[in-house]
Amino acid sequence: MNDRADLLIRATVHTLVPGEPPRRAIAVSGGRITALAAEPDGLDALIGPGTEVVDAPDATVLPAFDDTHTHLVMAAHSVHGVPVHRARDLAGFLDLIRERAATTPAGRWITTTVNWQEVLLAEQRMPTTAELDAVTTDHPVLVRRGAYNMVLNSAALRLAGITEETEAPPGGVIERDDRGRMTGRLINRAIEPVEQVLPRPGLAERVEGLRAASAAYAATGIGTVRDCAVPLEDLDVLDAARAEGALAVRVRVLVSGFAARTREQVDALLDRMDDWRASGRDDGRLSLWGVKFGIDGGFEAGALEEHYEGQPCYHGHLLWEPEDLVAAVDRVVERGWRVGVHAWGDRGLRVLLDVFEQVVKRRPGLAPGTLVVEHGGLARADQRARAVALGIPVTVQHPLLHDGALTLRRAWGEERTTAVFPLREWLDEGAELSAGSDFPIGPYGAMLSVWGMTTRDTTAGVLGPEHALSRTEAIALHTVNAARLTGESTLRGSLRPGALADLTLWPVDPLTCPVERLHDLRPTRTIVDGRTV
Repeated sequence: MNDRADLLIRATVHTLVPGEPPRRAIAVSGGRITALAAEPDGLDALIGPGTEVVDAPDATVLPAFDDTHTHLVMAAHSVHGVPVHRARDLAGFLDLIRERAATTPAGRWITTTVNWQEVLLAEQRMPTTAELDAVTTDHPVLVRRGAYNMVLNSAALRLAGITEETEAPPGGVIERDDRGRMTGRLINRAIEPVEQVLPRPGLAERVEGLRAASAAYAATGIGTVRDCAVPLEDLDVLDAARAEGALAVRVRVLVSGFAARTREQVDALLDRMDDWRASGRDDGRLSLWGVKFGIDGGFEAGALEEHYEGQPCYHGHLLWEPEDLVAAVDRVVERGWRVGVHAWGDRGLRVLLDVFEQVVKRRPGLAPGTLVVEHGGLARADQRARAVALGIPVTVQHPLLHDGALTLRRAWGEERTTAVFPLREWLDEGAELSAGSDFPIGPYGAMLSVWGMTTRDTTAGVLGPEHALSRTEAIALHTVNAARLTGESTLRGSLRPGALADLTLWPVDPLTCPVERLHDLRPTRTIVDGRTV
């Protein structure tokens, strides 16, 4: 048996094993951690002719990070979009689309990247149909911000069958100006007709998109993503990317259940998921975690107990009748799958906890971590207590608050925006928290997230510093706690012999470097399965 290491790193190693002091050397072989040592030369006996030795006495090793709530598939789609996230004003935004139109055959769709916020543009608003028409009428243009907001030009609206007479579906918004005319903006379920007519790129293009997007995640220190709301048909695309070695990170999939409204639709979704499970395609690189639903909207539509700022009759939207969501969630867990549910506002979270409580009563002995709150943005003290008592894990995303703070403050006001993601309280009260980005609403990045959770800095300034965490706690939310959420604590999340060799090597110690350094800190290596990705 070969007892030599494939890789040996001499650096400060924070194992994140409770009570264990930093080590000074770590050895990897066959995709696993094989040994750690208290001294830099403590593993030198494992060096052989094929061993790569990294001698980095000033560097620091940590586990690779998880992003526990993000959208890798959407990031892959966005790889080929017009890079409007680089614009600083609408003139520059529209010029980027104009440049793409000049090189795009007439009739072909033009789409944008999705990771931008209109409040960060000088005009602090989205473009309109009229402005997009002034750029091109020869192409359908789709400007997308995040998952649930679109603006279309006239050509795209025609293809989607949306006219001035079209009524918004329940849970959707077709925005109109003060004269009642469409602006071209569609929100939440109003985007569904566009999704149905938008051309799908070919398999090869999509695999290359996943290759580029997953490598970009890995470059920030992320080794595993929990992709929340993957369309069922995209499982085959992920599988093809895995087969071609195009996934730089591990992927844990939540299949989108947003279109499954009836028992029959839920069963059809689960039948296909069961077929996947039976096929044996789940492995360490790609696996199905469960199903994603949503109880309410986002910044402009999250369900609140009190009305929106300046809108005394508007409290956001609940997307389900509670009894219908109980039935859907119960059906999923009955079939042995887990469920994550988006809840953003305090009314949304209250109703979701009512739903989860009924499911727990129906299913005594339900395995811990089967039901998960995604976001729990505005979580009141009584709601936090209920979640803790029910043993419901919560995923939180400071990058979402960072980029969305100005938009959220307009909609919710200063007090409620400041109260979003009360991380300090959640942890002190015993909650099971893990952290992510919610890209494309928030930017992904291991230390960017740690910086945000420890400073509470946002585009609107520092909000709620009393909710901040220590660096140790913030890192744990992306490592130890994250692996617990996915049920992989025995394999990942901390560094110990026998664990998977998912590591990050940092040029400085993130636990002690100046806090402002964390914002732009990138690892010199991200290692997954013992391989530098």
